[in-house]
Amino acid sequence: MSELSRRPAEGVVVGRALPHESAGLHVTGHALYTDDLVAACADVLHAHPVPAPHAHARVLRLDAARALAVSGVVRVLTAADVPGTNDSGVKHDEPLFPDTVMFHGQAVAWVLGESLEAARLGAAAVQVDYEPLPAVLTLAEAIEAGSYQGGRPTVERGDVERGFAEAAHVFSGVTEMAGQEHFYLETHASLAVVDEAGQVFVQCSTQHPTETQEIVAHVLGLRSHEVTVQCLRMGGGFGGKEMQPHGYAAVAALGAVLTGRPVRVRLTRQQDVTMTGKRHGFHAEWRAGFDAEGRLLALDATLTSDGGWSLDLSEPVLARALCHVDNAYWLPHVRLHGRVAHTHKTSQTAFRGFGGPQGMLVVEDVIGRCAPLVGLDAREVRRRSFYVDGQETPYGQPVRHAERLAAAWRQLHDEADVERRLEEVAAFNATHAHTKRALALTPVKFGISFNFTAFNQGGALVHVYKDGSVLVNHGGTEMGQGLHTKMLQVAATALGVPLELVRLAPTRTDKVPNTSATAASAGADLNGGAVKDACEQILRRLAEVDAGRGLPWHDLVQAAYFARVQLWAAGFYRTEGLHWDSTAMRGHPFKYFAYGVCAAEVEVDGFTGAHRTRRVDIVHDVGDSLSPLVDLGQVEGGFVQGAGWLTLEDLRWDTSEGPQRGRLSTQAASTYKLPSFSEMPVDFRVSLLQHAREDGAVYGSKAVGEPPLMLAFAVREALRDAAAAFAPDGGGGTSVDLASPATPESVFWAVEDARSGDPDRARLVRGAPGVVPDQPAPGEPALHPRSEQVQRDLLAHEPGRDGSRSAQVEA
Repeated sequence: MSELSRRPAEGVVVGRALPHESAGLHVTGHALYTDDLVAACADVLHAHPVPAPHAHARVLRLDAARALAVSGVVRVLTAADVPGTNDSGVKHDEPLFPDTVMFHGQAVAWVLGESLEAARLGAAAVQVDYEPLPAVLTLAEAIEAGSYQGGRPTVERGDVERGFAEAAHVFSGVTEMAGQEHFYLETHASLAVVDEAGQVFVQCSTQHPTETQEIVAHVLGLRSHEVTVQCLRMGGGFGGKEMQPHGYAAVAALGAVLTGRPVRVRLTRQQDVTMTGKRHGFHAEWRAGFDAEGRLLALDATLTSDGGWSLDLSEPVLARALCHVDNAYWLPHVRLHGRVAHTHKTSQTAFRGFGGPQGMLVVEDVIGRCAPLVGLDAREVRRRSFYVDGQETPYGQPVRHAERLAAAWRQLHDEADVERRLEEVAAFNATHAHTKRALALTPVKFGISFNFTAFNQGGALVHVYKDGSVLVNHGGTEMGQGLHTKMLQVAATALGVPLELVRLAPTRTDKVPNTSATAASAGADLNGGAVKDACEQILRRLAEVDAGRGLPWHDLVQAAYFARVQLWAAGFYRTEGLHWDSTAMRGHPFKYFAYGVCAAEVEVDGFTGAHRTRRVDIVHDVGDSLSPLVDLGQVEGGFVQGAGWLTLEDLRWDTSEGPQRGRLSTQAASTYKLPSFSEMPVDFRVSLLQHAREDGAVYGSKAVGEPPLMLAFAVREALRDAAAAFAPDGGGGTSVDLASPATPESVFWAVEDARSGDPDRARLVRGAPGVVPDQPAPGEPALHPRSEQVQRDLLAHEPGRDGSRSAQVEA
């Protein structure tokens, strides 16, 4: 059950609990998406990729003759057809038509056909000779080979060596976490046409129309004003359509330019999962020091992300990960190194949270594993380590409104009746030998703004027509998250008109130029600020016409028109107060922090590791909500997606040395487990934090898209505590190493570790007070080099166990 925390003043549209503006279209099937627009085009050609059967190989020969002989095949697109630059990446490291294959399934050519079936048969007929090359697939292989790309940033504050020397408890460990498939309902799709003047018009399922426009122009050798990109709506994005759509749009546009006919690119589900990037998997080696009261005192860690074959957004993802390792906790002494591994897999990309979840998972894993050995409950270690006002993050930004974190923690304790339920959990565990329960609480502190300061700007174009109706164009894209709903509410409130007078136009680059991606949870902040600015410009002009007469809206607009007063305005917004030195990793990169707290109760079957989430309680900070019903949906959806990443979704690549090496084995819902109704909490309660207005943001609101995903850490920590409850001591002093994702198999092995009662199975290096393990060289692993051998030994003694993503250290 969810509750709405505030009611707006009468007549104010912002703050009302309204349904999504396209909800009716969604549920009736009348909502149109990019691929639906094909039906309105005549003579459309369909594109199909020619996929490479190797993870890494040199293309020796490509012969399209047999493909062109297939009935219905019109053309085969290759590098020789590109009039501009054969590259679809913003880092210029992603050839659209490669001469060296960099991941299994990469398209080396595209076939255009009168039908999709003709194009598919033509693609199968293309003859390609390859020279297979060695492939690096896993993070362990990349680290061993020194296979890296991009920069190696460092975040540092305090004196880490002194912190460890003063620590009462010192531990070292490894935390690994898997990637995640976006699995949006609508796969990648583009439809390109060329008009009589040579203007290229691309309909595209993209979160970043401006960047899609720029890449298409780059490939075609055109200028940006010769290319227009429109995004009607997306059937989900989650970051997977921020950078990745550009190449598919370029293929469609190239085909349209060369043939003079509309060209459609729409990936099947298997193609989409095989060919597109994922959330970055991470490997973190760390040392942590705690003081005598159990507070975090020092943290030294090296984070390695799996970037895949090209940089894509890996560098900013890594930067955000490093800036979120602290999560909600004051770390007096901290040193964090980051690096991006170069592997022969899909180019990993943005995903809801954009590195924040991976960084925060490191510190949550540290606390979850070390708290029992410090002699405290993990909840208490977390509470004692919270930021307070006046403290700064490791990168130098003051933490404002830190008291809201403590307030949310207290509110959740009361609303979730935590103390009573902990007693019930203990009583249940005492009487059930083969089933255990646990209740865990975790916080979230998430920075809102783009890492790259220049992206923190938004634009809008607002028209008021003579009849008083209003048309809003803005630079944000709608992917189901309710951005358009909020923009309608902002415009209606700013102009003081009924909501039914306002309509939104599709997002397109010839109406609002130079837009930023709808990402970083900043869509409402940036575009809402721009819409509000445009409306206020119009209101100022209307005020002069009204001259205090109090004319009704329709009459006022009519009077303004006859007085030749401009009734449209271009709005602009830039986030003030941001500055960031990406080299020093210092500055003020975020406008504000969003806070939240989650309590999750789980039950674990000791025979199988199967688990269910019995109840979830959330208190989340959205400031003064622009649209409470939309925000509640985002909190719930973000949490479920986070729980999927942490407990279910298990990407697997074939790492054998055979011909299928590098092939993604989990290519469909049949092999890649997604959250379903059966994984939803039986009892799900969400509250919005009271009295949390954010000054300086549009109508006092806060972003909501990404932060709720990290609330799901509570589920993982509850699973850890439930596994520990199987220990001979009941779990009070048992450190449990839980893999991520915490699938039933992983939970089963954690239960087995706990049952063994062997302290070495916790696989933590424990240092005496004041004793610091050997120091690594800057940027090098903080772990004893034998740790990987220990993992191999464990696997050798436990046939069938998959520890590839477990946290492991030398015992």
